[in-house]
Amino acid sequence: MPDDKLPTPERVLVVAAHPDDIEFGAAGTVARWIAEGAAVRYLLLTRGDKGSDDPSTDPKALAARREQEQRDAAAEIGVAGVDFLNEPDGQVEPSLRLRERVTWAIRSFQPEIVMSHDPTVLFVNNEWVNHPDHRAVGSVVVDAVFPTARDPLNFPEHLAAGLEVWKVAELFLWSTNEANQLVDIGATLDRKIAALAHHTSQLHDFEETARWLRRGAEELGERAGYRAAEGFRRVMLAR
Repeated sequence: MPDDKLPTPERVLVVAAHPDDIEFGAAGTVARWIAEGAAVRYLLLTRGDKGSDDPSTDPKALAARREQEQRDAAAEIGVAGVDFLNEPDGQVEPSLRLRERVTWAIRSFQPEIVMSHDPTVLFVNNEWVNHPDHRAVGSVVVDAVFPTARDPLNFPEHLAAGLEVWKVAELFLWSTNEANQLVDIGATLDRKIAALAHHTSQLHDFEETARWLRRGAEELGERAGYRAAEGFRRVMLAR
């Protein structure tokens, strides 16, 4: 039993901007919950078509490759399914149109927990700039969770199509400067790294990246007495 004694949810929806975001931010927790019996789905808003520093790269070919990398990474830890909204990489905006699409996903899957980017963070630990797509996606997700998915007068066409309103119980937001939940991933850190290894288009020195990721998880875990940890802003919502 993990030391944090965090309950296992029945269903979790993880919403991210790009392929590989989830592996960096939350895959250890996802792998743990799946091993404990949770059903998890991923929703990616883009296919990562701008994710290259080579100007000769074909964006369509890169998007197809990154989509497959994400599907393989998800399969590595037993994720039930992966969906893509095919928004253009680098151009995601927190629009009502996107909120409707995320609301549809929430009402369809009915997750207890939704995981995503923390939209409030511009500078992560004063070490790097949080990607604008990350902030936009996080904002859309938070707004879709509350109040949109729960209220029947928001997008009533969903109800006409057979969906029901849904109240999410908790948000888990990664890449946050205000983590109030450290999740014990001592038993799944290796699986997190194995999932990340599928993103070969992005990892030019995987061994170095894996060492950096492992060191960060272990240092975070030391704060709570765990072998390794992931940190989240955990928001528990009134239902």
